[in-house]
Amino acid sequence: MDFIQILSIIVPSALLFAAPLIFTALGGAFSERSGVVNIGLEGLMVIGAFTSIVFNLTFSDQLGGSVKWFALLAAMIVACIFALLHAVASISFRADQVVSGVAINLLAVGLTLFLVKLIYGKGQTDMIQNAFRKVDIPVLSDIPVIGKIFFANTYYTSFFAIIVAFIVWFIIFKTPFGLRLRSVGEHPMAADTMGINVTKMRYIGVMISGALAGIGGGVYAESISSDFGHATINGQGFMALAALIFGKWNPLGAMGAALFFGFAQSLSIVGKSLPLLENIPSVYLLIAPYVLTILALAGFIGRADAPKALGTPYVKGKR
Repeated sequence: MDFIQILSIIVPSALLFAAPLIFTALGGAFSERSGVVNIGLEGLMVIGAFTSIVFNLTFSDQLGGSVKWFALLAAMIVACIFALLHAVASISFRADQVVSGVAINLLAVGLTLFLVKLIYGKGQTDMIQNAFRKVDIPVLSDIPVIGKIFFANTYYTSFFAIIVAFIVWFIIFKTPFGLRLRSVGEHPMAADTMGINVTKMRYIGVMISGALAGIGGGVYAESISSDFGHATINGQGFMALAALIFGKWNPLGAMGAALFFGFAQSLSIVGKSLPLLENIPSVYLLIAPYVLTILALAGFIGRADAPKALGTPYVKGKR
């Protein structure tokens, strides 16, 4: 197996696992740039995964091959609404944002498992038939060398996630909306003095966070697991949060970190087919993503500057 063949196995797999992390980390960027800690990304991914699978199974016959895209839309909407619980608790009632996020995670898992047992009579859903499959990107897959590595046997969702990352970067750093969002996360009192509605901007940030995390959960469920159970997401939301911090709350940095974590996760799947890793015990490959996440955060968290008002509830007129 030559080097090009090895890359053609690793790269598409890394992009596959990175896509859900990218979407979710981008969602976290909106929430945390507005000043609201969102530990609940894991729970929002769970809601997105559950919604997408149930929608896919329910409407597969009516919508055919396009059902997976409509399922992502449904996941986005439901997770956005679910994120409203975190927004109300942490912004309107000024509850501890970490505690609220943890509550969202616990509620999401408990609620979805209850609904799965209620609907399907067992601990997990049926397998979906209309999932995202490997494709060769037209024209691009025919490019010599590069086409075989990046654009053959890959997934549309991977490139969709990368495109969205650049769009989010532009929105946050190059638009008036992004400036207002960042201002309420850095100095909400100054933003309020300039006529910016701090509460409104934070609500918008948290709800966009829910929408993108819902898409992340839906992409994971419809491209990797193909069903939903209690262990479907299994820490992906926390890994996305780690990617956001590792990327210093910058959408492109978060995308880079998510690609790194996606690569680490892909090794546990494709490692046995690679000459360099075939003799490594599988348990080491399975724990590698989490170990690398811890090492990355331990090495970079001290150098990452969070938004100044992150985690601090804003009370109008109070310093």
